[in-house]
Amino acid sequence: MEAFLTSSLLVAVAEIGDKTQLLAIVLATRFRKPLPIILGILAATLANHALAAFAGQFAAGLLDGRWFRLAVAASFVIMGLWTLVPDKLDDDEQPRAHGGVFLTTLVAFFLVEMGDKTQLATVALGAQYGNLVAVTAGTTLGMMIANVPAVLLGNALVQRISLKAVRIAAALSFVAAGAWMAAAALG
Repeated sequence: MEAFLTSSLLVAVAEIGDKTQLLAIVLATRFRKPLPIILGILAATLANHALAAFAGQFAAGLLDGRWFRLAVAASFVIMGLWTLVPDKLDDDEQPRAHGGVFLTTLVAFFLVEMGDKTQLATVALGAQYGNLVAVTAGTTLGMMIANVPAVLLGNALVQRISLKAVRIAAALSFVAAGAWMAAAALG
């Protein structure tokens, strides 16, 4: 349960103002079909984060030991600092409808999430907890908690929430998790 809850919380907070959340808002304003967008986000996130959690679990199996646990803890601190940098969508990342709204969302979300901080956090969480199902379910829930309101409320949500304050809270969450993991690895 700890893996699920930690994964959900960290990703939900880190996702606010993230590039994929901006993509969710763009998709919502462009296509105005929330259900296929939400289902596309869900499918893309499940696939992407299952692979990421598996990669983390696999790496942890190969590299188990104190130094690896410290590296995972350090990666959380680095992700916390990375969270402070605001994201934006580049022109080449703007979605175009080919094959319908669901397929467009699925492909766009899966690709934009590659190498994103929430995907890398999922790798680190998979390494930390080694529970593929709990981490994948937790990070997916975190993505949905952050992105479903973005799809349903779009730009109105962004105008009411201080993204800077959320980035700072997310950064502190990642740094605190990294410090806790480092203390556990050293203790």
